[in-house]
Amino acid sequence: MTSMAPTSIEPDLSYLLDHTSHVLRTRMAAALAELGLTPRMHCVLVHAAEKERTQIQLAEIGDMDKTTMVVTVDALEQAGLAERRPSSTDRRARIIAVTEKGAALAERSQRVADRVHQEALSRLAPTEAAALIGTLSALATSTLQTPSESPQPTRRARQRAS
Repeated sequence: MTSMAPTSIEPDLSYLLDHTSHVLRTRMAAALAELGLTPRMHCVLVHAAEKERTQIQLAEIGDMDKTTMVVTVDALEQAGLAERRPSSTDRRARIIAVTEKGAALAERSQRVADRVHQEALSRLAPTEAAALIGTLSALATSTLQTPSESPQPTRRARQRAS
């Protein structure tokens, strides 16, 4: 009896991207947790420290919905790492300002994030790592820039059977 399964000559790009992304996210979350931060908190701190940004701008950078962003900023405020303030350039807007304590932690968390990224690429030759980053950047700014509308919500990466 022959198999009725379709034969693919292409690598399973969806699996490769989903799996490696999921593993990288879990490693990043674990490393940042040692500093008391989530990846979202790290993202907000680092990007708010760069320049004056509103909560909406930071949500777009971090690919967060409004509810998630509010919860994240609330946690940063409670920890004394950031605060909501009026914008210096638009009196109608409010920005997320990083406190001195938050700026110091953002420096540390960025070093942690850089280390996690370096470890992820460490098995590749420098030219391979640069090619991978260049290729992913090209995809993220072209054919894979905008998600498609889908009637079914997407789920996280497939897990290996134990």
